[in-house]
Amino acid sequence: MDSVGAGNLVKSNTENSTERNIERNIYLVGPMGAGKSTVGRLLAEALNLTFFDSDHYIEEITGVTIPYIFELEGESGFREREKRAIEALTAKEGIILSTGGGAILAEENRRQLSDNGIVIYLNVSPEVQYERVRFDNQRPLLQQDDPQAVLEALYLIRDPLYREVATYTAFSDNIPPKVVVSGIIESIVQNRSPLPEWLIGSDNR
Repeated sequence: MDSVGAGNLVKSNTENSTERNIERNIYLVGPMGAGKSTVGRLLAEALNLTFFDSDHYIEEITGVTIPYIFELEGESGFREREKRAIEALTAKEGIILSTGGGAILAEENRRQLSDNGIVIYLNVSPEVQYERVRFDNQRPLLQQDDPQAVLEALYLIRDPLYREVATYTAFSDNIPPKVVVSGIIESIVQNRSPLPEWLIGSDNR
């Protein structure tokens, strides 16, 4: 398996090569704290595509925050809104989409994502997740006595679903976002699977 150096943002033999190979939307899935929004914005900038975040999209459409939706409608109400958002966003062309951590729970969402684009699973350990999000009070599911235990439980449930829908899996625990972006672009442009060795964790299949 080939590997490349950090920071080598591939536009291999030109923009035309990139445009020819990036013919589909790119959707980022993974748990909270995986870096989906950061990686998504960098990908959009590098590929000259439009970035969307499904949670932000829902907030813009409703005019209220995600925590407020959870408080008013519960998780089930939010998930219904999320389905409608995923359906609308996957109908667009030329986008990078960062999805919410639980978006893959609905079979309909998984189908929409896999049918309409390239799906990147940003995998991160629950321990690193906790360090990244423990002070974020905008995460409704973490407003519990033991948020780390919640993250571990969610990981066990959701990891198989992320893998089910993923075209590529990138392990992002200790890898800078720009390096993750480089590996993703290189693999898509060169139509290579799996990702470079330095971008996949030992637990990836």
